[in-house]
Amino acid sequence: MTILIPLDFQTEIRRAAEILAKGGVVAIPTDTLYGLAADALNPEAVDRVYVAKGRPADMPLPVLVSGWQQAGQVSTVGSISEVLARRLAEVYWPGPLTMVLPAAPGLPHRLTAGRDTIAVRMPDHPVPLALADALNRPITGTSANRSGEPDITDLDELRRTLAPRVDGIIVSGPQPVGTASTIVAVSGHGVSLLREGVLPYDRVLATLEMLGPLEQ
Repeated sequence: MTILIPLDFQTEIRRAAEILAKGGVVAIPTDTLYGLAADALNPEAVDRVYVAKGRPADMPLPVLVSGWQQAGQVSTVGSISEVLARRLAEVYWPGPLTMVLPAAPGLPHRLTAGRDTIAVRMPDHPVPLALADALNRPITGTSANRSGEPDITDLDELRRTLAPRVDGIIVSGPQPVGTASTIVAVSGHGVSLLREGVLPYDRVLATLEMLGPLEQ
């Protein structure tokens, strides 16, 4: 039975974290779009996100973190790529920049869809930040819509579409702005654009140029 959570913020976060700790899935607002949050390190919870979305098995899930330390739970980076990623995180986290980094070993297979990379973002929104903090683990951050259907930015539409498929819906916090994040791949070879969203890629490149060359 779906639990809708029209409570004060701290109570919503606590109850949602309890749901996630038991392997549940909760729909949440983020700074970009509504998302489906689950414990990113729990294989059964990740499976439930795929079922809720009807997501193809070959499409990995992005994760949301509350800071760089949590990013280290799902990614492992070398010296050059880590410097690049940290530089971008210091400027654009929290915010609409998703970085695709080398995946840490032992992650749920469906989280990465068998790939050796993982998409990570620190959102600029109190709900996912508080939820990841309360869980003390990264959470999934895929958009809260059925795969192939338009993104959802309206709470009523979210209830109609996904309420029967999730264990809770957080209604506190600002509504999403309705624009997707920019996704870049970060490796020892540099940074490359995978999807341009609300953050212009030219600005990302200009930031790296302004910060100067990496120390070898």
